[in-house]
Amino acid sequence: MPPPRSTITILLTTLILTTLPPPHHQQQQQSDLDSDCTDRWIHIRHLPPPFNLHILNNCSSTHHPFSTNFCPFTTNHGLGIKTHNQSHSWYRTDPSLLELFFHRRMLEYPCLTADPSAADAVYLPYYAALDSRHYLYGSDYNSSDQHGRKLANFLRQDSPEIWNKHLGHDHFLVLAGSAWDFSQPLSNGNGENNPRLWGTSFLELPDFYNVTVLTLESRAYPFQEMSIPYLTSFHPPNLALFESWIKRVKRSKRTTLMLFAGGGGISSTPNVRRSIRLECENNSRLCEFVDCSNGICEHDPIKFMKPMLHSSFCLQPPGDTPTRRSTFDSVLAGCIPVFFEELSAKKQYRWHLPEDKYEEFSVMIPKEDVVFKGVSVFEVLNEIPTSEVRKMRERLIEMIPRIVYRKHGSSLGLRTKKDAFDIAIEGTLQRIKARLEDISDQ
Repeated sequence: MPPPRSTITILLTTLILTTLPPPHHQQQQQSDLDSDCTDRWIHIRHLPPPFNLHILNNCSSTHHPFSTNFCPFTTNHGLGIKTHNQSHSWYRTDPSLLELFFHRRMLEYPCLTADPSAADAVYLPYYAALDSRHYLYGSDYNSSDQHGRKLANFLRQDSPEIWNKHLGHDHFLVLAGSAWDFSQPLSNGNGENNPRLWGTSFLELPDFYNVTVLTLESRAYPFQEMSIPYLTSFHPPNLALFESWIKRVKRSKRTTLMLFAGGGGISSTPNVRRSIRLECENNSRLCEFVDCSNGICEHDPIKFMKPMLHSSFCLQPPGDTPTRRSTFDSVLAGCIPVFFEELSAKKQYRWHLPEDKYEEFSVMIPKEDVVFKGVSVFEVLNEIPTSEVRKMRERLIEMIPRIVYRKHGSSLGLRTKKDAFDIAIEGTLQRIKARLEDISDQ
């Protein structure tokens, strides 16, 4: 059931009242708690509510008959409801609400400026992935090529000097999904005679070629995309709760060698998930399988986090797309991720995970070797020395702060540790600065 109308109204009102940055002197006082704001000023572009807040009013499946109802997960500014009443850090978080949560965290950013001409970057609070439902489910014909055109027109017509200053090179936005789902050719969506292929053409619009887009999964080649971690269900509000979790991860007894939490693998067609399930069935004592078919685990972290805490390795085979939220759940649990293709992580999260040191915290087994050459995942992992496993887990635990999104309004102590949001903003600012310097040199 959707949450009461008042819940959505309160959420919208809170965001509306806090959309405008505080006075400059208040920002500077806040920034003194973090660091100097030189080269870090961000202007939040004011967008009309249809580009963000009104989208939340259309959260139920009654507005889009073939879409899921995401109303229950808009609470707590996109974190969802708590897993249980006594919880202070764990929520039933839906990763598709990253755009809403990111918007809320941006309002706490210490270096906001109301003057776009003084900004080093401009944030567009457009809920792009949520808005895509309108173009996926909103009509009887293929309108995928229309996704983003209204925003492009607005940016050109409303205060055009903001956009024209750098033609979008200083702008960035968040796209809570795989870039592949927003890269349909424009020619696929121009009328009733074209097939309805999954996805929209948002990233194919030339208007946004210069904009930095933070996605959950990027493609290998477009320079404008950069992938950032999926939302997990852990969002601590203070340092004590964060450190309490780290202690639990460190002392957890790893009684299971390997774990796979996911769905699929039941097809007779050879694929890596099928191979993994067969291995788990044959080695049930040392391999645990958590069946997450039909999304039953998506909003219930207890189903997979407890088994992950008791497993040494967490298998991360690709699914419909190369990346998985489960990768970040396993890091959070200190369960060493096992990848089967480089696009699952190594070619993705360069700001948050050390691209050149994956062997220090993960294992790579090519899926072709597993499916077609008979390589046993169990045997590969079982042969890794215990001392090496311990070192990998220690390295993994060191990385946990970088992939966690702390709760909005968190304590000052916790803010001394850079979380996934902080690192994403830092990377974005550096990327935009480099782009503008290149353009200036040219």
